[in-house]
Amino acid sequence: MRAALRLCLPVLALVALAAASLAADLSFPALTGRVVDAAGLLTPQQRTELETKLKGYEDKTSDQVVVATVPSLQGTSVEDYANRLFRAWKLGQEKTNNGVLLLVAPAERKVRIEVGYGLEGALTDALSKVLIAGTIAPRFKAGDFAGGINAGVDGILSILAGDAQEWQRKPQVRSDEVAPEQVLLLVILFFLVLFVLWRMNRGGRRGGGIVILPGPGSGGWSGGYSGGSSGGFGGGFSGGGGSSGGGGASGDW
Repeated sequence: MRAALRLCLPVLALVALAAASLAADLSFPALTGRVVDAAGLLTPQQRTELETKLKGYEDKTSDQVVVATVPSLQGTSVEDYANRLFRAWKLGQEKTNNGVLLLVAPAERKVRIEVGYGLEGALTDALSKVLIAGTIAPRFKAGDFAGGINAGVDGILSILAGDAQEWQRKPQVRSDEVAPEQVLLLVILFFLVLFVLWRMNRGGRRGGGIVILPGPGSGGWSGGYSGGSSGGFGGGFSGGGGSSGGGGASGDW
């Protein structure tokens, strides 16, 4: 199965490029604070409590953790949306890239922890996966969005503060196990690539084509964003210009 997955990597790369072009017009909510609840999952009191907790941690450490809930992923993957939102908001400090984004998309039942370059050594992909699978997703499944978000934030701050060993003792999600739905997803992606290539071929014959945006490794996205901005935001809060290379983990419920 691992060999099959490795063979599919070129296919997945093509899918990623196609997704980048097809999702060029994503819109993002404005960065108005450390908690942007565009999906309306939290009460004003719950938002205030989370904001206070995140501000206190950032004041002590400079690590910038932001929570975002969105009404829709607008047809793209949670990984693509989270990475592009992270970059649009420029989370973390410019020199240390110490930002973290906890993204929740209730319509698609997806959650993502996106980690800036500077914190990938502390908040690893494996720990992010354990956090989602063992702490966040079960609460979301029970309909407790506020509890899941709050527990997720507590876990992230705990790991960043140096309590990674405690989380490593929790049940691990084996990375070498492949679920049947993952195999089905690979098959669907394969046919998606065929469809995209067919469309590209037709577009080329008509004189058209697809514009491919640079990926995360290129140092930034060149397209404009209809929702985010890079200046100051409400309450004097703003991102510092950090970036993420796709570190973190995703899950659903």
